[in-house]
Amino acid sequence: MLSRLRCKFTFSPAWFRVVGTLALALLCLQTSQLVFGQVGGAVDDTQGAGLSSGVAVDADGVLRRFAANDPTGQLSRQRAQESLASLDSDIAKSSKLRKVSLTRLARLVKQAIDEGHGPDEAMKHLAGLTRIQYVFYYPETQDIVLAGPAEGWFEDASGRVIGLESGQPILELQDLVVALRAFPPAEKTNPLVFCSIDATPEGLTRMQQFLDKIGRTFYNDINEQFIVDGLRESLGMQVISLGGISANTHFAQVMVEADYRMKLIGIGLEEPPVRLQSYVALANFASIAKNAMCRWWFVPDYQRIKVSEDGMAAEFVGTGVKLVGEDEVVAGNGGRQQTGTQNRASRKFTEGFTKKYAEIAQRSPVYGQLRNCVDMLVAAAFLQKYDLYTQAGWDLATLGDESIYPVETLNAPQQVASAVNSVWKGRQLATPIGGGVQIRPQTALDESNLLADDEGSVQSARNEVSLDDLPADTWWWD
Repeated sequence: MLSRLRCKFTFSPAWFRVVGTLALALLCLQTSQLVFGQVGGAVDDTQGAGLSSGVAVDADGVLRRFAANDPTGQLSRQRAQESLASLDSDIAKSSKLRKVSLTRLARLVKQAIDEGHGPDEAMKHLAGLTRIQYVFYYPETQDIVLAGPAEGWFEDASGRVIGLESGQPILELQDLVVALRAFPPAEKTNPLVFCSIDATPEGLTRMQQFLDKIGRTFYNDINEQFIVDGLRESLGMQVISLGGISANTHFAQVMVEADYRMKLIGIGLEEPPVRLQSYVALANFASIAKNAMCRWWFVPDYQRIKVSEDGMAAEFVGTGVKLVGEDEVVAGNGGRQQTGTQNRASRKFTEGFTKKYAEIAQRSPVYGQLRNCVDMLVAAAFLQKYDLYTQAGWDLATLGDESIYPVETLNAPQQVASAVNSVWKGRQLATPIGGGVQIRPQTALDESNLLADDEGSVQSARNEVSLDDLPADTWWWD
């Protein structure tokens, strides 16, 4: 498995008495220009209050944590007011179903670049869409249309672009471009899009050696901070892998950040935004083998796409993202082997996270961003599978050319130092490591996964959208 959360558990001897430590080899990702944080909810007197943690990647590809502080929410409110004043009143209004023509937008982006000023903020933020609910194609006008809820937007104190009313992340053109390039016209690609955050085999071996050493030598005067420092040093730098898309994109960074925050919740280092038991709280380490590992990773909920009979309309239903898991065992040389099973605590955590994903995404926008990125990949796969690019006469042109419309502009993450924290868990010593996201967009369009449009509701939704008398320079409408 390329993308996963791996958790290594090593038990203390009986004479360890009351000291337990939790060593977490974690990776958190951010751009050198932006700070991703966690802010959710409507823009009111409380939004943005408190500490919003984020991460950054430097020019050497090393990830580091930092925080943006907006204790009263005043900065977020000020930014929201400024953004509202600058936005056109029509686009700032919330809409239950805003329509965006991708083919018209692409043409206007090219025109804007040719004129030397580039796309405007409305284009960069897809007219304020917060979700993809439908994908439509209209052969009469050759319009490929995304439709979904939309609203005005602003950039909060952590650098995330969110809705003025809902606090949900706004879809970004740069992420859509990444998805379209992953599933371009005239190709039959089925890329695995993934991120993986891993301790090296050498680091795992050194960690085992360190634990063996303190078990034999230092049992009379064991020190909790000594263990923490030793685990951090022995694990060393962790490796970040990204595939299927460029590691230099915002899309890639969303995946890693979502994985990172899930991991923090799972091992109890970050309070979940909703009532949810962490894996650490659920686990009974006394029942887990000495060399046991568990891994968690995000995948799309593939059974959530309805496609009309003529293939010209699709509807996205449900949450869109699942958290899944599996157990492994680790050898003394740092190698790992899958078991095909999942322990009870791990299963309860992944099932709980999945069940509450929509609620979590409402309060922590990074998970909304991950869901939207998944949806954009599936939408692009839909365009490719049903040959809508060809029917629309669209070869991506400007949006498909990195030299004309660059989106690979951020520092690619390569490694991060291990972060280690202490936790009391009876007499057991626990050391979780790793993480990931794995997306196979075309799987959502397999016949076995498609939802039946028995009542023709998807086709009816498409027919209700009118493009009659739409001016040529209009690319979005309500």
